[in-house]
Amino acid sequence: MMRARIAVLLVLWLLPLVVAGQIQLGDEVLAADGCRELQGKRVGLLTNPSGVNHQLESTIDVLRRAPGVRLVALFAAEHGLSGDVPAGVEFPNRLDSRTGLPVFSLYGPGPTRAPTPAMLRNVDAVVYDIQDTGCRSYTFITTLGLTMAACAAANVEFVVLDRPDPLGGERVEGPTLDPRFRSMVGQWEVPYIYGLTCGELARMINGEHWISKPCRLTVVPLKHWERGMVWRATGLPWVAPSPNIPQDDSPLFYAATGLLGELGGLNIGIGSPWPFQVVGAPWLDADQFSRGMNQVGLYGVRFRPVTFRPFNSVYPMRGAQIYFTDRARAPLLAISFYLMDAVRKLTGRNLYLEALAARKSFAMFDKVTGSDATRQALAAGRSAAAIVNSWKAGEAAFRQQRQKYLLY
Repeated sequence: MMRARIAVLLVLWLLPLVVAGQIQLGDEVLAADGCRELQGKRVGLLTNPSGVNHQLESTIDVLRRAPGVRLVALFAAEHGLSGDVPAGVEFPNRLDSRTGLPVFSLYGPGPTRAPTPAMLRNVDAVVYDIQDTGCRSYTFITTLGLTMAACAAANVEFVVLDRPDPLGGERVEGPTLDPRFRSMVGQWEVPYIYGLTCGELARMINGEHWISKPCRLTVVPLKHWERGMVWRATGLPWVAPSPNIPQDDSPLFYAATGLLGELGGLNIGIGSPWPFQVVGAPWLDADQFSRGMNQVGLYGVRFRPVTFRPFNSVYPMRGAQIYFTDRARAPLLAISFYLMDAVRKLTGRNLYLEALAARKSFAMFDKVTGSDATRQALAAGRSAAAIVNSWKAGEAAFRQQRQKYLLY
């Protein structure tokens, strides 16, 4: 009995320490401070289902009931306000049936990719609260900066409610964007995996003059987040920001294999229960392929034989399922290139040459990788190790460049 009482007392003593160390999201820090930054202002909110707090309450509802704050408009990036629009599909402005507020599409016909002056006419501040993936090709960070530029032009304040980088804030991988290849899937001169929170990236966009006129920027920071934390280490609930990023590990898989989808030749699980987590083809030997990838010895990642059938496929796919044993330190983008190497070594098939023979357009592949250098390396037959090594100087330079914008 005495031991039970001591255990209870110990839990009660430790509980405040645990709560005190719990990560607070930018939306929670804002609310705890009485939404001071937004008092007396007409607010537009750029968000989607991922804009929630620990209790899974939408920032839309938090701002609607906040005293002194007038939420007047909603803005939606790719995948829409509800996060259910497929990738690359444009959608129009509409009225939100639940709140009656206008929803302005920033992925709409025209194409509209940033707020227009008319959208901002009755807005004093635009608030950004979207969970991104930490990967340059995910379009939310493009929308972030383009909206900053529109707000600067209209003299509208821009407020970022900061969120963790789900890949961790220490991981920097891949080639840096060549400005000649700017697009929705690569707008800012950062590596493919850039290791910044959205608030830090907003500071860098302003500070590096990547938009013509800096905006009036406020970042409401996280509390108790540390750079080495990947999403699962945060203890935060994961809400899918788009249809193919359903789980807390999905950003890791997206960064690891998303690029392969632009080259073709291998199925990366879109339309299966494991988007980006499985890689296969009808002509692969799953056991041999997985064994070959494990023999490469990539740190913190293992491969298991798998057979899967995406909903739009007539044939089953045989290949490998990816498992991370060290989420914080395993390489990500490198996996795509070692998978290509494994296919060539085990089957004699060169995915790049097959795409070339099929007259596939490489425009999107170049945009996603951020230049034509990677494609040229594949054309020259360079190995995965050589391609990965070619990124090192750029990664080191970016680590130095980003230093003054770090908040954590």
